[in-house]
Amino acid sequence: MILLTPDLRFALRANEINHRAPQRDNKPEPSNETRGSFDPVPVLKLFNPVGAATWLATELADDSDTLFGLADLGFGCPELGSFSLSEIAAVRLPFGLRIERDIGFETPHPLSVWADAARRTGSILSAQQELRSAGAKQLPPPNPDGAG
Repeated sequence: MILLTPDLRFALRANEINHRAPQRDNKPEPSNETRGSFDPVPVLKLFNPVGAATWLATELADDSDTLFGLADLGFGCPELGSFSLSEIAAVRLPFGLRIERDIGFETPHPLSVWADAARRTGSILSAQQELRSAGAKQLPPPNPDGAG
């Protein structure tokens, strides 16, 4: 499976360029923790199909290898930071499996919401369940007469 399609690469690079825009204006770069007001939604989810490791990426550096986002290796402490696409792609799992891309991944939630939920629940997977549940609670109640 191709981990990074051209469309995903474009979206990740655009986020990186937008994140770096304050540097062009001689503003100090925000730390990984604060990231200033820049808080994009993750556009890429990678996962271990036989384990708990999950990565959500928002940016791709100009080296075309360094991703930024939320990494969860399954130890109960998801972290914001950088990780290597080539290292993730090089992982070989049992039964000939490899790290995969969640082809149906979409989220309305920015990275900070994911990070808060993942830290609170202990994993990206638990955060995903919590965020889905919270989203379902925000839907309007069904119309009692069954009309549109």
